[in-house]
Amino acid sequence: MAVIGVTGGIGSGKSTFSKMLAYHLGARLFDADSAARELLKSDPAVREKITTELFAEAYTPDGQPDRAAIRRLVFQDPTAKARLESILHPRIRERWTQLAAECRQTSTPLVVEIPLLFETSAEHFFDRIVTVACSLETQLARTAARGLTREEAESIIRSQIPLEQKTSLAHFVVWNDGSHANLENQAAELAKTLPNPLS
Repeated sequence: MAVIGVTGGIGSGKSTFSKMLAYHLGARLFDADSAARELLKSDPAVREKITTELFAEAYTPDGQPDRAAIRRLVFQDPTAKARLESILHPRIRERWTQLAAECRQTSTPLVVEIPLLFETSAEHFFDRIVTVACSLETQLARTAARGLTREEAESIIRSQIPLEQKTSLAHFVVWNDGSHANLENQAAELAKTLPNPLS
């Protein structure tokens, strides 16, 4: 059964869509952002590398990752951003590629939500790729609701492959400027088409 990659820009709604698609496919779901948060919080090797190779203040005195401080650092320093990614991305990829291998063996569909799918050259791991897209205005409104400033949101958007390129590289494009119900309908319709060419 298929391994589906879901990507898109910040605030596009890819997390919501991934959950919907996984539900309609009866698929397992892997969230790369959640894996990154878990690694930051719970992996001693990751903590050691970040505090020694990036900056000691990446963690609070009680041992929790200071995500705001880490975010500020990578916004200001492209070298630090690249180093952080070199620490996290191989570990995240190892997790979802192992899960994908297990799912292929058991004929279980898998949806992998991975924001930097194209940026990390992961295309060849997936049977189909979906880009979830929306307007810049919608992206900025959604990120503002999460507490990010416009400057922070625009910095993240600039650091990623342009949306037009992500849509051109995908097998399917889902447009998410509308309602939750509209997104649900798109997930349901896409789930109907996916098994046929992949069976």
